[in-house]
Amino acid sequence: MTPRTIQQLFDLSGKTALVTGGSRGLGLQMAHALGEAGAKVLVSSRKAADLEESVASLKAAGIDASFIAADCAAEADIHRLADESLAKLGKVDILVNNAGAAWGSPAEDHPVEAWDKVMNLNVRGYFLLSQRLAKKDMIARKSGRIINVASIAGLGGNPVEMTTIAYNTSKGAVINFTRALAAEWGKYNITVNAICPGFFPSKMTVGTLKLLGEEKLKAGAPLKRLGDDEDLKGLTLLYASDAGKHITGQWLAVDGGVSVVTGG
Repeated sequence: MTPRTIQQLFDLSGKTALVTGGSRGLGLQMAHALGEAGAKVLVSSRKAADLEESVASLKAAGIDASFIAADCAAEADIHRLADESLAKLGKVDILVNNAGAAWGSPAEDHPVEAWDKVMNLNVRGYFLLSQRLAKKDMIARKSGRIINVASIAGLGGNPVEMTTIAYNTSKGAVINFTRALAAEWGKYNITVNAICPGFFPSKMTVGTLKLLGEEKLKAGAPLKRLGDDEDLKGLTLLYASDAGKHITGQWLAVDGGVSVVTGG
């Protein structure tokens, strides 16, 4: 076989992608990366109005994009999302599990209902959607790329000011879920990898950035900055494309080096 060029290896023309939590923030950034590389993109979140705006931004960039509103904490909605995605796209080559929730509360007072909410969306939802798409599509085709969004919060503890035990636990679970699933599904030519973002300005992190201090967080990072609207694009494309076809069961922090100095 003649080795392909680097442009050919990263090209996603003819591929399809489903991105959960794709209406804003990191999910929308990843959707743009996949679409800009040539993939047909479908984004999902709970609110149709938000999804309409995200699809408009994707289409304005010349991307073939559509959406399905669904709650990735509800099993019936997850199954509907998988089935409708296959009906709409014909296949799902790339799944980005990104929908997530956080909750701040001291561990001793953390409501069990909030614990369940975070774990259901951040872990159970990833499992159910991956399982459904694999059984109905990827395994039969012996082809698939699954990208799980974890966090550097899953690599260790927290600054003492933070009280997000359910979130940290869920993201640690996502990392090992990624490794275990990669080991099982490698025989089907399905790769499973994780991205561990550090601090990125977003709707979800507004409170955290205020609590910890944005300038303090920048000062504590080796690169002296937070993540921006481009910083997840490269790794997303590597995991999703043939450039990363021999990478599975791995996680990589995209955090400006924060996990290096904190020992994550």
